[in-house]
This record gives sequence, structure tokens and C-alpha cells, in this order.
Amino acid sequence: MKQLLDFIPLIIFFVLYKMYDIYTATGALIVATAIQLLVTYVLYKKVEKMQLITFAIVTVFGGMTIAFHNDDFIKWKVTIIYALFALGLLITQLSGKPFIKGMLEKEITLPTSIWNRINVAWVAFFASCAIVNVYVAFRLPLDVWVNFKVFGLMIATLVFALLTGLYIYKHISKESKTPNE
Repeated sequence: MKQLLDFIPLIIFFVLYKMYDIYTATGALIVATAIQLLVTYVLYKKVEKMQLITFAIVTVFGGMTIAFHNDDFIKWKVTIIYALFALGLLITQLSGKPFIKGMLEKEITLPTSIWNRINVAWVAFFASCAIVNVYVAFRLPLDVWVNFKVFGLMIATLVFALLTGLYIYKHISKESKTPNE
């Protein structure tokens, strides 16, 4: 449910972009992201730091997009968020406490070296997404970028998560694979 809630602002953005324009869609994205935060808090009594950071970036860059009537700002928002994901994961890696490990180690037992590889792979993935977004956003038509932002990045993330899951499964110890009795 929580993951679906994360995609609702993106869906609203896409639909309103197709129906109206980038500025209407951007305004709706800001409002939908605020509502998403409120609903998340009501349902789970907690809002993740990254959701708050994302909301702040959406509000600032979306607001500049609308105020200056310049879609470059909303295009940079995507790059900045992916760059922050990469940077955050890199910092946790360098501190010796990979975020991915901290997030999943209660459910999955893996050697530290595997957790490190997974974390570094996600750093590379998010950094690549940020770089590719710059290219698509500023070298290709707006319609292409919107489709890339909504579908391309979402599909790439889902595929990468699936590949990560397969990699994890390959390295799970035999004890972890047997069901508890």
C-alpha cells in the first residue's frame, strides 16, 4: 500500500500533463505530494526523511517552475533527487553502515561483502539515473522527458530492484532458505 501511495503524485502529474500542460501538472504534483505526506502520516504515524526531502525539493523546484514559467526547474528536480539517493547511499557505504543492509538485514542474512556490493550497485544505479535524466531532459522534447520520468525511470527502478532480489536470493545462506518450523 505504501509503495502505491508513493506513485500517486507521479500518476497525477502524468495525467494532468497529458490533459493540460507542464505547469498545471507541476502544481498538481506539489499538492499531491503534500497530500501523500499527510495520508502517509495518518496511516503509518510516521513520515520518512526522504519523503520530506522529496516534498521540499518538489515544492521548491515545482514552485520555481510555475513562478518563472520555465520547465527546466522541474526537470532538475528529478536529477537532484536521484543524486541525493546516490549520495546518501554512498555516505552510508563510506561510514561502514550500508543503508541497504540496515534496511533488510532483519529479514535477510548476507555477508557484509554482499551488502556492500548491493549498496554500491544502487549508488551506481541512482547516479546513472541522474545523469541519464539530464540528457533526456535537456536534449530531447518535453513529451519524451515526461514519458521517461514517469515510465522509464519507474520501470528501470523496478527491474533493478528485481535484479537485486535475484542477486540476494543467489547469496542467501542455506539456513535462511529453509522454512522455520
